[in-house]
Amino acid sequence: MNELWYLVQTITLANVVDILLVALVFYLLLILIRGTRGVQLLRGVILIVLVVLALTSVVALPAFGWLIDKTIPALLLALPIIFQPELRRAFERVGQAGSLFRGFREDQEGEFIFGVAQACQRLSERRHGALIVLERDTGLQEYLDTGTEVDAKLSRQLLETIFYPSTELHDGAVLASNGKVMAAGCVMPLSAGKVHGGERHLGLRHRAALGISEVSDAIAVVVSEETGQIAVAHNGRMIRRLDASRLETILRAFYQPRIRRNWLAWLPFGRKRLETPPEPR
Repeated sequence: MNELWYLVQTITLANVVDILLVALVFYLLLILIRGTRGVQLLRGVILIVLVVLALTSVVALPAFGWLIDKTIPALLLALPIIFQPELRRAFERVGQAGSLFRGFREDQEGEFIFGVAQACQRLSERRHGALIVLERDTGLQEYLDTGTEVDAKLSRQLLETIFYPSTELHDGAVLASNGKVMAAGCVMPLSAGKVHGGERHLGLRHRAALGISEVSDAIAVVVSEETGQIAVAHNGRMIRRLDASRLETILRAFYQPRIRRNWLAWLPFGRKRLETPPEPR
């Protein structure tokens, strides 16, 4: 008890701030990788570290210790490569700090989302395949350059025309931002994730929707050409079997309002709330 009391007396305000800053850094890192594949990788790294510490502290293993000493520098260099998606997302969020007050009015966002939902409903009824990518804070210029520039106000009629099977641009993705169709016929990256049993039948549109949602914060809306089902991909996950009303509700939860979303994205409870769409009324 005396030693503990002496230790408490030696702690200064600077020590407390130092400890809190370190704890905050680790807390933010855990928040950033929560819900991603980086969690499993981090568990594996921690398990390996614990096993190595247990072996080297209990039994004297000179050869094994030499191997670990030579391997650690290579592992440290490999960590940025292993956690590349999570690091990219972290830097993107830091860059989003300056965009807290950017965006267009709420009534314009409502009209924008309503137009997307109505267009998808009509396309679903006609079994016309479609892929609509809604840009948010992460820029998608590299994918916009792969398509044909449109730069027109988004409307139900425009989306139906683009995805009509006889048009030249219906096979690619439409990239929309700030209430406008920026480009059509864009090429999106396919998902790099493991395809599970229930998703093995997904076509290229669905895989492209998952792919763009994995590398950015964009929202991808897919209309299946075979079944007419509507799906939404966000943050590497897909919500399927939607109608126009449910689609509009989900898009409003994921897309707006931008100011509130940016502030709450850094908080664990806010992030969970925004990533979980509300149930239909």
